[in-house]
Amino acid sequence: MKTWTIDPAHSEVQFKVKHLVISTVTGSFGRFSGQLETASDDFTPAKISFEAEVDSINTNNADRDNHLKSADFFDAANHPKISFVSESFEKTGKSTYKLTGNLTMRGTTKKITLDVEHGGVMTDPYGNTKAGFELQGKVSRKEFGLSWNAVTEAGGVVVADEVKLLLNVQLAKN
Repeated sequence: MKTWTIDPAHSEVQFKVKHLVISTVTGSFGRFSGQLETASDDFTPAKISFEAEVDSINTNNADRDNHLKSADFFDAANHPKISFVSESFEKTGKSTYKLTGNLTMRGTTKKITLDVEHGGVMTDPYGNTKAGFELQGKVSRKEFGLSWNAVTEAGGVVVADEVKLLLNVQLAKN
């Protein structure tokens, strides 16, 4: 069994959500960890786990970040981590996969599927073997209990329900 661990210095975990239906706000998590376990060179099958610390959320606006950490959204005081545990990692093409698993936010667990693109495997200048992956998917924030919203004078919503997930990760072989 080979174990690969996320290299946080060369990885990013982002989300994007529409604001006022006319623009997109991008946020990220600064503290996260994860690993992939597999017996094969093509990473299938794989067991994947991931955690992000809610308190490390960053949207480049301190007031918005504090609101996102509050009970209106992530409720970081009671639910400090977002976690993911895979159920399947299936190869769909030469360098593409479907990753299905259970995402837990704010105490609610839902099955999600992410599209994955494998960027390759390389040895860094220090002799460490690294693998790169890009993951994308969408979730409904309301399904996870992040239901706060406001209505504008024109009747539009402030925050969209659909959240895009974007992860660029570099894994180090242990």
